[in-house]
Amino acid sequence: MSKLHILGIAGTFMGGVAALARELGHSVEGSDQAIYPPMSTQLETLGIPFSQGYLPQNISLDCDEIVVGNALSRGNAAVEAVLDEGRKYTSGAQWLAENVLPGRDTLAVAGTHGKTTTTTILSYLLEAAGRNPGFLIGGVAEDFGVSARAGSGREFVVEADEYDTAFFDKRSKFVHYRPLVAILNNLEYDHADIFPDIASIQRQFHHLVRTVPARGRLIVNGEDPRLAEVLAMGYWTPVERFGLEDSVDDASLEWSARLIDEDGSAFAVLHNGTEIGVVRWPMLGRHNVLNGLAALAAVNAVGVDIASVIPALADFRSVKRRLEVIGQADGITIYDDFAHHPTAIQTTLQGLRAKVGGARRIIVAMEPRSNSMRLGAHSDALAPSLAGADAVVFLHRPELAWDAGKVVAAIRGDARTVPDVEALIGALRSVARAGDHVVFMSNGGFDGAPRRFLAALNG
Repeated sequence: MSKLHILGIAGTFMGGVAALARELGHSVEGSDQAIYPPMSTQLETLGIPFSQGYLPQNISLDCDEIVVGNALSRGNAAVEAVLDEGRKYTSGAQWLAENVLPGRDTLAVAGTHGKTTTTTILSYLLEAAGRNPGFLIGGVAEDFGVSARAGSGREFVVEADEYDTAFFDKRSKFVHYRPLVAILNNLEYDHADIFPDIASIQRQFHHLVRTVPARGRLIVNGEDPRLAEVLAMGYWTPVERFGLEDSVDDASLEWSARLIDEDGSAFAVLHNGTEIGVVRWPMLGRHNVLNGLAALAAVNAVGVDIASVIPALADFRSVKRRLEVIGQADGITIYDDFAHHPTAIQTTLQGLRAKVGGARRIIVAMEPRSNSMRLGAHSDALAPSLAGADAVVFLHRPELAWDAGKVVAAIRGDARTVPDVEALIGALRSVARAGDHVVFMSNGGFDGAPRRFLAALNG
């Protein structure tokens, strides 16, 4: 076994690679610039040492290989030292493909939204079927307590990201995985820092389609016109489409869902028009119904009797930071949500609104944290996506490259900007009252704001 240093170890993907490497018997260390829960907690629990900062001296001299995360670019001090010293290096996706996936049936979950949740549902269903799958999830799954494990079964489930692989490999990560089953969940413009337009993302998705064998399966959102355009480029694998009943021509959907409760907490599953069972679970929103439907279609593709595993979804606990309730104080319910795109924000708020009804207020604390958000690529869509909120406190850090005033002015209801987290917590304390639901939305650490607000209410 070898000794690895993982650059970017606190990222959700690279932290999963670290966990897998450790489980397979490798010695693992790492470093990162920003280290926060839940990945910092997972690394500490696993006993994997890590250092703060990308400094050459943080890489032990006896490391056999450096695994480089895609957050690092040329000019980074650690990267430059690795290159100058002629050390062996690879990417996280390539390491996974060479050390974990050979001999496994890989199930890959791709899409602009819902990858983490769908990957978690899929892993959970395979576990319920007794398959003991391996998995790598871009978050910590509540039902497993970790983001990754090797598993002893034949199947390995991987969250298949379209973001590029590393500074030396600009292909999307998912082209490395060569899946037997690929879920194409949805496709919208995102990652404005590396993709110039939607067509460039579609080309990467088609590269993934090209790698799925004829004996495998493509599970494709039948409601998404951009995915239809990807398939129009050519495919060589049986395709099964999924969607909500009556959302498109039902004849084009092999898998459909009929809502029983409008908030998405109960829905019937239909295969070729025949009802297979009814899902009753704690998840909310139309988007999660589609995520669950895709996962059920994927486990069916590897021979699982889905009628036998549908009841297990009643106890499904999802993944941390997906509308996760972190506590209540003074009658106020506080959520932590991983928000990175206007569509995800909108569908999450719609699901929560369907649950709490119109009488309860929803207050959003918003941090534009993703690269696309910070570049302003989604600024025009942000205000409409927040229409489901009664009040919005928008964290406009001084380094944000665009003026949030236009967005805030277009938001329905009470909306304001604040320059830092201290001011944000103060604004929330002045706005929130008993019965409110306060949702913190960011795909970063948010300086611990959700728990700091909870502590302030309890303080």
